[in-house]
Amino acid sequence: MSSQDKMLTRIGGLLRQAESTDNEHEAEAFLAAAQKLATRSSIDLAVARAHIAHRERRPTPVQRVIPIGEPGKKGLRTYVQLFVAIASANDVRCDVARTSTTVYAYGFDTDIDTCEALYTSLLIQMVRASDQYIKSGSYRSATTEKLVTETRWGRPVQRKVNAPVAAVTARLNFQMAFAARVGQRLAEVKAEVETEAVRSESEGIVPTGTALALRNKELELTDFYGRTSEARGTWRGPQASAGYSAAARRAGDRAGRAARLGNSPELGAARGQLARGAE
Repeated sequence: MSSQDKMLTRIGGLLRQAESTDNEHEAEAFLAAAQKLATRSSIDLAVARAHIAHRERRPTPVQRVIPIGEPGKKGLRTYVQLFVAIASANDVRCDVARTSTTVYAYGFDTDIDTCEALYTSLLIQMVRASDQYIKSGSYRSATTEKLVTETRWGRPVQRKVNAPVAAVTARLNFQMAFAARVGQRLAEVKAEVETEAVRSESEGIVPTGTALALRNKELELTDFYGRTSEARGTWRGPQASAGYSAAARRAGDRAGRAARLGNSPELGAARGQLARGAE
């Protein structure tokens, strides 16, 4: 078994452990462990790349198409937001189809593999948690501010009114907050692991070259992305155009904090015009 396969097997084991527990603290610990393992593996690979010269073919960045969903399916922008958040914590850059049906990931194979594994596990949790929130009906007690236009003395006049939160608004806000919180958790783990790796190097615990290898990896990916990407414009993420719900945001954030990892069937996709995603 290759080192890449061993890494994925170990991450898969942590995902299964996260799935099997109903304790949110244990689930979060397994998620952190999975991300730490992925980040550490990436660091190891980066260090190895710095030492590989003529003995074997040096790994290089690739582009991979990630299916998100069928055209017209609701909520695709929040699905994309979740993938982009995961990618940002795993040294992967993204372009997004205008229709949000597809993400084009740029990075090293093992890093993209990690993103897909985490996304597959977290997506079903986000959808399930938002479904449970909507079915609970708790969003109905909240209101959102809306602008309405009235005609007075023959002239249109706008005023703000408080209106009940629609289910679609609550779901969108919930999922946006969920994805944002998961991205923050993974980014914190990444920063912690990389800081520890550099510290260990300075103390002579691990071989030297980690910081340089990480920098070289970043530069190589930046160069590859610049040469390969054909995106135009910037992907701005999901917009709560239907309204804002603070209650749904809070509920989504709580679910993101306690996210358990799971499996999700692959979703279909269609290639469309691209926009630059988060890097």
